[in-house]
Amino acid sequence: MAFKHGPFLFLAVALTLVMAAQAKTIVVGGSENWRPGFNYTDWSLKNSPFFINDKLVFKYEQPHNIYLLPNLYSYIKCDFSGARLLAGPNNGAGDGFGIVLSQYRLYYFASSYGKDCSDGLMKFFAMPLPRWA
Repeated sequence: MAFKHGPFLFLAVALTLVMAAQAKTIVVGGSENWRPGFNYTDWSLKNSPFFINDKLVFKYEQPHNIYLLPNLYSYIKCDFSGARLLAGPNNGAGDGFGIVLSQYRLYYFASSYGKDCSDGLMKFFAMPLPRWA
């Protein structure tokens, strides 16, 4: 019985390895990094599509943070009450903080520092797509 599923298992493992090998590391904001006053929604639209297993890296010098917001409403309203803190004030130094887009779902990112989020800045969303070899 195990032999019957062997080719399918091999194919699934091979596709996973190919998809992981093609994953990219993307610095959020490019050379601007993660900073106040920058429109990350525009950046995201210009740099998409993102793909499953791509890694987003947040680099920042001054104290900031990165939250993963739970839904569109929280994203629009900059409501951090149900959000998950991904990186704190000092996690962006050096190589920065990275998160792998491991699932086919919407990811809503934002900073709670200052009023940039409510001004439409320092927030963006990403919907990673499957990467077909």
